Amino acid sequence: MPDLMTAIQSLRPKAEFAIRGNVIEWMDIVETQPTEVEIAAEVTRLQAVYDALEYSRLRKAKYDLLNQDEMRYDDIKNSTTTWVDAIDAIKAAHPKPEA
Repeated sequence: MPDLMTAIQSLRPKAEFAIRGNVIEWMDIVETQPTEVEIAAEVTRLQAVYDALEYSRLRKAKYDLLNQDEMRYDDIKNSTTTWVDAIDAIKAAHPKPEA
């Protein structure tokens, strides 16, 4: 989840700053401090990116529960499609959003 620190790092990756509570202490003499509006817009943008990838996080959690190597081996030995069927079911349950 994007926060103040993440947004500033995204906007000014090389800048030197600290955050104490919700107060930004700007220490960089080269980079200009982003405005509150710029930071808020970046938090919103980063949140949208995070939200758009939810399907991917959900899929990975399900993929991690499978013993995929053994499933593929068993499918080869038994001429079955258990692994492909499991992957297809996960993708169907958590579809990739249309662009």
